[in-house]
Amino acid sequence: MATTTPDVGVRDGVTGHGDSAPMTHRQIMEALSGLLLGMFVAILSSTIVSNALPQIITDLGGGQSAYTWVVTAALLSMTATTPLWGKLADLFSKKLLVQIALLIYVGGSVVAGLSQNTGMLIACRVVQGIGVGGLTALSQIILAAMIAPRERGRYSGYLGATFAVATVGGPLLGGVITDTDWLGWRWCFYVGVPFALIALLVLQKTLKLPVVKRRVKVDWAGAAVISAAVSLLLIWVTFAGDKYDWMSWQTAVMVGGAVLLGALFVLVESKADEPIIPLRLFRNRTITLASLASLFVGVAMFAGTVFFSQYFQLARNESPTMSGVLTIPMIAGLFVSSTVSGQVITKTGKWKAWLVSGGVLVTGGLGLLGTIRYDTEYWHIAVFMAVMGLGLGMMMQNLVLCTQNQVAPSDLGSASSVVTFFRSLGGAIGVSALGAVMAHRVTHYVQDGLTALGPKAAAALGQGGSGGGIPDMDKLPAPIRTVMESAYGHGVADVFLYSAPFALLAFLVTLFIKEVALKSSGTVTAAQED
Repeated sequence: MATTTPDVGVRDGVTGHGDSAPMTHRQIMEALSGLLLGMFVAILSSTIVSNALPQIITDLGGGQSAYTWVVTAALLSMTATTPLWGKLADLFSKKLLVQIALLIYVGGSVVAGLSQNTGMLIACRVVQGIGVGGLTALSQIILAAMIAPRERGRYSGYLGATFAVATVGGPLLGGVITDTDWLGWRWCFYVGVPFALIALLVLQKTLKLPVVKRRVKVDWAGAAVISAAVSLLLIWVTFAGDKYDWMSWQTAVMVGGAVLLGALFVLVESKADEPIIPLRLFRNRTITLASLASLFVGVAMFAGTVFFSQYFQLARNESPTMSGVLTIPMIAGLFVSSTVSGQVITKTGKWKAWLVSGGVLVTGGLGLLGTIRYDTEYWHIAVFMAVMGLGLGMMMQNLVLCTQNQVAPSDLGSASSVVTFFRSLGGAIGVSALGAVMAHRVTHYVQDGLTALGPKAAAALGQGGSGGGIPDMDKLPAPIRTVMESAYGHGVADVFLYSAPFALLAFLVTLFIKEVALKSSGTVTAAQED
């Protein structure tokens, strides 16, 4: 039987303890301050390395596969652990869990900065991803635990704004750190540590939530099976087309294994007392469709944040710092749309129009970005990025919002983490598959360019020291450099073009989501009344 008891230091009137009075705006903002800082740290860890990655991989002697896996490793562990964090949030103290997630992130970051090779860095990124998975899932869950759905749009806008600031601030900060000789790229991993520690202290002081204590067993078997299934799937999409053909016995083994593990996961969840992902949630049409849309949105979202750094640095010869500056239009669009949509949703209670409009904009933005080349005028690219950012801001938070509006307080953590899980899964699969596609396309375009230049071009390229890895453009002769820049420009454009159909699928799915009026009662109050 569940019992509700307050965290140590809870105050009357803040959570409704003793009187079910709603929190004031000031009390909510105090409680959210540490939460938003934790969210900032989580996003920062993903974005700060984006503009530093070409330099990191070059220094550690890696290639395009290592480049992709430094990103994918964090996404993989974040994706696999998100449902577990969500379930734990339904069983234990949300405040304690978010603090544990911060500590895991700090440990992974410190060791990542000491990496001596790409293998060590990828392992540390896995640890970072576990912490980031907790921070991203728990911030949505804790927000929902404090605020009624009708008012939640307003505060979800703050989460979206934090996401935007961290997304644009991360690449800028990472670029400055990488370009500063007395710092270097290793400080990209160290710089988030003080923010995380400050978030720990702020959360300890300001976050006051009831704790629902329940004597149950955590579904560790389900967590292990879903982690194995996701890992096998991502390993396949990363190496297919590179290490082996898409149609090969390796593909059959890995895809077949992932399907079997998926079926085993469904079996385990159907028998578990407290499943990681309660299958009954998918009887709700809104939750099912929102999860599916999140899967497709994840592909578009992570493609935009990961591959722009390679485009600006390798195709346009910009510094890491300028690579961050040049992505500001996308982040500005995300910032404006997430903030404005949240405010309007709070006033009107209507959210579906934002989802549908966001789907149109993301699809259109990616389609337009698929036309860019290494010498495309920047203002064209800026407009395309802004369109894509506006769409992402309209979709990301509102897919979580419409899901949270459909569930009972006891399932809030699981339902919120399901949407986040599918978004992260889409991102992880998208980055892995699109990274492999990009490597293949760049190789194809380089070969075409070298053929046009003549037989001496290959020898000149070898002297430039690319070695099959990320090339150092400054060491290449002018004609070869133009070939490489053109290849990367066209290759990144192909990535965006291949992402557009996924955004279109997300748009089509949102058309079938039924709009349900947002509730006016808070979830914490409802839980206490139950």
